[in-house]
Formats: sequence, structure tokens, C-alpha cells
Amino acid sequence: MKIKLYSTHTCPYCLMEKAWLEGNKIAHEVVYVDNDQKAAIEMVQRTGQMGVPVTEVAREGKEPEFVVGFDKGRLAKILGI
Repeated sequence: MKIKLYSTHTCPYCLMEKAWLEGNKIAHEVVYVDNDQKAAIEMVQRTGQMGVPVTEVAREGKEPEFVVGFDKGRLAKILGI
């Protein structure tokens, strides 16, 4: 399973989610869309969302699942925490 957190450097919810993932020892990649226009465009195209955080959960052989906003309950369920 691969976790990708689309974030900006100034988003407080992104920082909270990053801390939550780290606190639960969930390996993840942070993509700062305020520095990476290509990643920002990809995020919008794939999710229809312009706001962050957006979390992509990719499992082998399945379509990625996206969580918009810092939704601890949904993330915990998806990640099996």
C-alpha cells in the first residue's frame, strides 16, 4: 500500500494529518502542490478537488482511493488502524 498526501506548506490540516500518519507509523509521501504545478494539476484532474489535504491510498491491483480533507475516521478505516 502506498500513501500520498497532497499538501501545501501553509495548510494546518495537512500538518495535522502528516503528524497523525507519523504518529501511527504510516509510511507516506508528501507532495507539496504549492511547489509542484504538475502534481497540483494531476490532483485536480484525478479528484476534482482544488483544496488540500487530499490523500491517495494505492493498493496493488486496485484503483486508488482518495480521501479529501483530514478525515481521521475514514483514513483509519482504510488503513486498518
